[in-house]
Amino acid sequence: MSIDRIQRAFASTAFVAFITGGDPSLEATRRYVNLLVDCGVDMVEIGVPFSDPIAEGPVIQQASQRALAHDTTVHALFDLVRVLREDDGVAIPLAMMTYLNPVHHYGYDAFFARAAAVGVDALIIPDLPFEEHGEVRSQASAASVALISMIAPTSSQRVRMIAAQAEGFIYVVSSLGVTGARSAITTDIGAMVRDIRSVTDVPAAVGFGISTPDQAHSMATQADGVIVGSAIVDLIARHGEQADAAIADFVRPMVEAAHCG
Repeated sequence: MSIDRIQRAFASTAFVAFITGGDPSLEATRRYVNLLVDCGVDMVEIGVPFSDPIAEGPVIQQASQRALAHDTTVHALFDLVRVLREDDGVAIPLAMMTYLNPVHHYGYDAFFARAAAVGVDALIIPDLPFEEHGEVRSQASAASVALISMIAPTSSQRVRMIAAQAEGFIYVVSSLGVTGARSAITTDIGAMVRDIRSVTDVPAAVGFGISTPDQAHSMATQADGVIVGSAIVDLIARHGEQADAAIADFVRPMVEAAHCG
């Protein structure tokens, strides 16, 4: 079950890695997901490339453009997840991050049914407002795919309202704005997590801007998990099909720092 895999991943502080599916190729994405597993990552988010990724900074926007130029489709990424599960034996949770338009175009029922069939544990939709989760929640629930809530720095009342209905894990956005590495994270993450803890024990993982072991360790001491994306995607942008060593050299100390949280 999807929720069971997610719960196991967060049994201790989890390190979650994001990569854009199909950048630089589907074959490379498959290899890099397996590499991330070997590096000790607890969960992988696979980004579905989209032409207007409004929550993303330049690094992930450009990765989406490269993947789309290679004709990466939702169908192809579902097939990739199936191969990762059935052929490669990947046992950690796999999430997809996409925007509402591709899900709507695929068809809500068909999308979640296919996601469940291939082994997707969770779906993150950054442009789906919390107030409109009902539009897809029933389909996600029927397929046992966790619909992940995102909580940004905002009022305590809103944090608690969103957290109370969360499932799987909660994506805590560390900073206002789009994704991308930041030199410092100034948001009071501890206060946000305390607000979350007041209404739920669903794990809270912090993302947006984390790019150094020190940042990963700091966030891990305040939350249940750390999410790193842009820094990994940037390595793939620079090294393309030969990013294996660069990814491993970057991710291993980040995982260690998060697990020491």
